[in-house]
Amino acid sequence: MGSQLIQILVLAGVALFLVLRLRDVLGTRDGFEPTTQPKSVSTESKDKRGFEVIDGGGTDPDIADHVDPESDAGKAFAAMKRVEPDFSVSEFAHGARQAYEIILMAYENGELDTLEQFLAPEVYEPFSAAVFERADKQLTVEANFVGIREMKIIDAAFDNETREGDITIRYVGELTSVVKNAEGEVVEGDKNEIKKQKDEWTFSRVMGSDDPNWRLVATGG
Repeated sequence: MGSQLIQILVLAGVALFLVLRLRDVLGTRDGFEPTTQPKSVSTESKDKRGFEVIDGGGTDPDIADHVDPESDAGKAFAAMKRVEPDFSVSEFAHGARQAYEIILMAYENGELDTLEQFLAPEVYEPFSAAVFERADKQLTVEANFVGIREMKIIDAAFDNETREGDITIRYVGELTSVVKNAEGEVVEGDKNEIKKQKDEWTFSRVMGSDDPNWRLVATGG
């Protein structure tokens, strides 16, 4: 019995020694610790990304995801980023997608306050005139936005003197819409028919300014 106890004590001592050694080597963890990232990426890893290296720098993927970086639009975006380094083409595109629905539905519903926030004066004027004309004729619109089928940046321009950036987007939206008269009778459209709405809108903003809002300055179809 005595020899067994001695063996147990010896084994316990060895186990304790191993635990302490492992702790010294591996350290301890309390809660979540992010995985350590390498501080640098080898040249071979950079080459595998597939970005062409030009003029001492790589192609900006934020621009390349939307337009050809060597096109006039691509160069315009690069100029915008030089003036405003935090500018992101992808973030702009995301906001422009939301703005399309907001502006389109505000027009259909006659919400002039909303239109005034997003539209430049030269665009707001014809939009508001059409809304007032409907009201004078006692016509109301019932519309439902279905979604955006297509959206693509088709052009961009930058004025170095004024620092004004312009971005043109082609939209193909889908919605249902009916026009009713004062008696509530449908005089135009079909609430069960989804129709396509094709638009080319140009948004503008002075890059590097305190005002972060892009405004619709031109429309086309």
